[in-house]
Amino acid sequence: MTMLITILRRLLSAIPSVLGVIVVTFLLARALPGDPAAFYAGASATPESIAEVRSQLGLDRPLLLQFADYVGDLLHGDLGHSVSSGQAVLSDLLTRLPASVELTLAALVFALVVGMPLGVWAATRPGSFVDHACRLLVTLGAAFPTFFTALVFVYAFYYRLDIAPEPLGRLNEIYFVAPPQVTGFMLIDTLLAGDMEAFRSAFGHLVLPSISLGLFALAPIARVTRAAMLEALGSDYCRTARAMGLSGRHILFTTALRNATLPILNVLGMVFSFLLGANVLIEKVFAWPGIGAYAVNAVISSDYAAVQGFVLMMALLFIFLNLVVDLMASIADPRVRYDV
Repeated sequence: MTMLITILRRLLSAIPSVLGVIVVTFLLARALPGDPAAFYAGASATPESIAEVRSQLGLDRPLLLQFADYVGDLLHGDLGHSVSSGQAVLSDLLTRLPASVELTLAALVFALVVGMPLGVWAATRPGSFVDHACRLLVTLGAAFPTFFTALVFVYAFYYRLDIAPEPLGRLNEIYFVAPPQVTGFMLIDTLLAGDMEAFRSAFGHLVLPSISLGLFALAPIARVTRAAMLEALGSDYCRTARAMGLSGRHILFTTALRNATLPILNVLGMVFSFLLGANVLIEKVFAWPGIGAYAVNAVISSDYAAVQGFVLMMALLFIFLNLVVDLMASIADPRVRYDV
């Protein structure tokens, strides 16, 4: 019952943030350069046809009335229609969201598999060459923009070494047929379809973009892991465990690491939300059909409905992820409560 009350309180406290996002994105979308009516009418359109399209789209109405219509549509679960795709924005986003989530999860798994051991290793040897080398490595990984790292990987592993598949989406559709969409995750859907060749192709297409994106998440994960492990290893309960004669491995991986999970969990929510928004450029480099590439195309074409829908979905995902992280933290450490 307490958990349910906490969830309800967090959801209610998020309402002002969502309302602020709705207002700000509505105004910022209309501040974008370009005219969606001109884009929709085509390059050979006359001023009269552009004005007619603007009237059909309702863009000639007062801004306050446009906002009222937008809020009314939102209350009915309608994010509007995309000018560039001609489809409902909600349908476009839900179709593309699994691709972005799959890429983000793969990047997060890579960052965890590499970042956490580096943080633990550095914490066991503070001030040593290993500690400095680990910090230098993760700092260099985060120092370069994600799109630059992605382009370097494409040049090195695809163009020069020819060991990576072509950066043209999630699957080589020339040789493989996309499996029936069950979960939207290409790796899972190919396994469900029993097509191991398509699975290997999908996995190969996922490696470079996930590493390019995951390198940027290495630094916060490794640093938080190192700081949490240093605090745990220097605590009274670890000193007591040593005095009781417990092995160093048991103290490190059972006593210290278990108590260091709370700050690591807290940073994971922030990192996942950041990666989900930061994969925009990665998706463009690798022609990944996710919501990031969809948002870029929407901005280029001044597609108001698509831009507003993307930002609103990202805000809702951010709120949901933070709620999940808080609940996981309260489960990992019963002393943690989010009653305020």
